[in-house]
Amino acid sequence: MSAETLGELFRARVRLTPGREAYRQFDVVSQVWVSYSWTDVQTKVRRCRAALAGEGLAVGARIGILVPNSVEHVSLDQAALASGYVCVPLHVIDNPESLAYVIADSGASLLVVESAARWAALAPFQSRFPHLQRVVHLDRDDPAAGGIACSIDDWLARADGSSANLDSTVTIAPDALAAIVYTSGTTGRPKGVMLSHRNILSNVNAILEVMPVREDDRLLSFLPLSHTFERTVGYYLPIAAGASVVFARSIALLMQDLVAIKPTILVSVPRIYERAYAVLRETADRTWFRKQLFARAVEIGWHRFEHQQGRASPVSGPGRLIFPLLDRLVGKPVRDRFGGRLRAAVTGGAALAPEVARPFLALGVPLLQGYGMTESAPVIACNTPEDNDPASVGRPVGGVSVRIGDRDELLARGENVMKGYWQRPQDTALALDQDGWLHTGDQAQLKNGRVYIKGRLKDIIVTSTGEKIAPADLETAIVSDPMFEQVLVLGEQRPYLVALVVLNPTRWSQQAGALGLDSHAIAELHSVAATHWALERIGLALCAFPHYATPRAVWLSLEPWTVAAGLITPTLKPKRLAIQARFAAEIAELYRGH
Repeated sequence: MSAETLGELFRARVRLTPGREAYRQFDVVSQVWVSYSWTDVQTKVRRCRAALAGEGLAVGARIGILVPNSVEHVSLDQAALASGYVCVPLHVIDNPESLAYVIADSGASLLVVESAARWAALAPFQSRFPHLQRVVHLDRDDPAAGGIACSIDDWLARADGSSANLDSTVTIAPDALAAIVYTSGTTGRPKGVMLSHRNILSNVNAILEVMPVREDDRLLSFLPLSHTFERTVGYYLPIAAGASVVFARSIALLMQDLVAIKPTILVSVPRIYERAYAVLRETADRTWFRKQLFARAVEIGWHRFEHQQGRASPVSGPGRLIFPLLDRLVGKPVRDRFGGRLRAAVTGGAALAPEVARPFLALGVPLLQGYGMTESAPVIACNTPEDNDPASVGRPVGGVSVRIGDRDELLARGENVMKGYWQRPQDTALALDQDGWLHTGDQAQLKNGRVYIKGRLKDIIVTSTGEKIAPADLETAIVSDPMFEQVLVLGEQRPYLVALVVLNPTRWSQQAGALGLDSHAIAELHSVAATHWALERIGLALCAFPHYATPRAVWLSLEPWTVAAGLITPTLKPKRLAIQARFAAEIAELYRGH
């Protein structure tokens, strides 16, 4: 499909397949799934465009969208793009202070929020928003509003019958700004990444070249649309391909939605697979027989996968004979948990541990690891079904060049690379050199055309004894144990590593009894028995790492780190500095006497 802007892409899709299903979402009132054709969505987009025209905003004005993944979010985004405005997608689960920072920093002129209550939480910060002239909320049962706020029904009704000529399109250059997407901010204030229409469309076209998506494909959308990975791969790419998107009800109901919707393509982050793997292992470990059955199915399934990829000889005769039975008993139930129709389970946003990827691939779940960043719109490299090495993040996609710079840093260049950081020329100069190379901050190796990520330049712990350790690798290994929900490993310029760990409450309740502890007593978490047990279990999880990479002290908790508390990003990555600040006293106690 030929299009130079995202607005052209959407209009072309409506012309090509007007009656096909574009989106489906759950209506909480009627308790049924509602389907929308491309023509239905176009009608909604036109109403939103008319309402936006009534605000008299200048071309290039920023439109903040604080709305969950939905047809409403898409309609508002497309209306803004067609009008020459710049979308600023906000994390719907973020806290008011963080949201206020983004609204203020972007200079948003109009803000759409999911509810009147959400605006009420942001209103105390209104003095920071001198450019904000309108707030629209989606509440239909609570139309009451005041000041600059109104309900979406009132806002749209004011524009109905408008004389604005929506058939005429605003002239938008391919290099015009399409969105300002704020980074997660794991180590500081988020930065606004400026992405043009060309940045995003070049990435969409490059992905389609290596991963053909069809009109009969169905995606299940649950990563936030404020995340560039979901925005490009789970939103704009299906428009280009004509595939349909179903908006999941919630993360809590994700596994139910997978079974009900039966997607063919899933866009996710590693944490979802890590949690699924933890449940898978727990189920397999319940009896000796199940454990042996699971191990044998993975062993033969992995050999089959490696043979299909051209890296191994065919499975032996006995293995070929027994595999259909093993697949029926082990593989099919696992695939059915994901709906049973997956052609591609794309994962990105963080590294996926090989010990998690291997069993899923062995059991027929088509995991495809990729790599990118918000600053590259986002995909730089990815695996494909026919060329899949889970130890790597794949090969660079078309139009993207990569090379290794100083300190083994991965550099990338292409039409997908951002225009820069919003109102941060110094940060832009640090990220983009004079030759247009994006400095990713990740250490990598290039081998046979593939990219292998080794770690983060800034996320390497150097202990006082001179040992260098990548904490993310340790954390990934530890949370593969279903007992541990969240973990942060620390030790910069300290004599040894320590770990802050959030336990699974249900599993801790069972384990506490075995240790003779009261699971309801918080003090018991810090007892000698609990500490020794946790360190022993962490040691088992890290048995493949050097001895100096095993934490020697641990602080246990049952209270999860949340986005609302500012301790994790909306994509579930821990905010290292925020967690260290919040638990400074506990960390100091772990090092007391050293």
